[in-house]
Amino acid sequence: MPMTSKERARIALLRGIPDKVPLGDFAIDYDIAERILGHETYARAKAKCQIAYWEGRRDEVVQSLIEDTIALYKKLDLYDIVNLCAMTLGLVPPKGYRPEAPRRVDEVTWEYPDGRVLKYSEITADITLVYDPHQWTRPIREEDFPLEFEYQEPDPSVYELVDAVVAALGAERFILGPFPRAEQWVQPGGMERSLVLMAERPELVERALRSSLIRAQIEQAHWVNRGFDGVLDGTDWAFRSGTFMSPAMWRRFCYPALEANVRAAHQAGLLYVQHACGNNWPILDGFMEAGVDCYQSIQATADMDLPRVRQATRGRMALWGGVLVEHLVSGTPEEVRQDVRAAMEIAKEGGGFILGSSHSIAVGTRYENFMAMLDEFDRLRG
Repeated sequence: MPMTSKERARIALLRGIPDKVPLGDFAIDYDIAERILGHETYARAKAKCQIAYWEGRRDEVVQSLIEDTIALYKKLDLYDIVNLCAMTLGLVPPKGYRPEAPRRVDEVTWEYPDGRVLKYSEITADITLVYDPHQWTRPIREEDFPLEFEYQEPDPSVYELVDAVVAALGAERFILGPFPRAEQWVQPGGMERSLVLMAERPELVERALRSSLIRAQIEQAHWVNRGFDGVLDGTDWAFRSGTFMSPAMWRRFCYPALEANVRAAHQAGLLYVQHACGNNWPILDGFMEAGVDCYQSIQATADMDLPRVRQATRGRMALWGGVLVEHLVSGTPEEVRQDVRAAMEIAKEGGGFILGSSHSIAVGTRYENFMAMLDEFDRLRG
């Protein structure tokens, strides 16, 4: 009797050999989703969602996320895994949510009263902070990171999306859902400033880490599983040629949260997937030591060659990827098919493998390339 998607994915994530290779992706961005659905969507339309929230259209966004996420994965019935831990998918803002809206300067630029500037990127279809006049001067104190917390129950409306998707798909598909976690890279003052603080004020960064760990422990103690099978964390510690910090600093400031999160997830009955872009060779052993079940976002263009990673992790951690996102975006259908064939050969070597993009079905993915990936996978999986 064939396995369900849920059974198939679970066995693979536990490094076993399922009846067939599972299929999953970190996310399917809005442009491909719209081609499949046949209409516009807020699903993974990050800039569109942000603007709608500024305009007070929270309920419109959430309704689209619910209906279109379910419809998308029902159409894409080859997919065994549904990830509800990616941006725009997961916990949604509570009813009545309307954040402060910045002043629109032009079609792609916004500015807050304090001088922070946001810009729209056509490459990622996202709105990001590009300038903060106080980034390096804003005071950061130890008391900004408390060590005592009073638990506050979330508004029930934040679960509207995850509850709907679990109800519709959870019986068959393997669901990765939100779970309270400590920050696996605490960033006082933002990413760049946090790296400087690691060198200049390490005690402050350690205080921020302790605060995050304590908060997560309190939230985990109150957490109730709403039908999830696992959790995915998306912390990126690396770029193409290496990690943003030394392995020693990673061990000091990031590993404790990773290890604590994995332990807590396992105690809650969840499997733990780590999405981590870039060249992670200097810290890859740390993933396995922490107990990570699966490594996703294996970036071949950052020297994370899948056969080498497979050899280094065999029997200790499942792998998820194989199809280069660069080929999906700017390659040819034949290049994508070759990626699928090569990955499926690796999958034969003892299980513990999920096929998917090396990152996600990202903005700009060519529809014919995505279809080639699915077609070749379906042909080879049988």
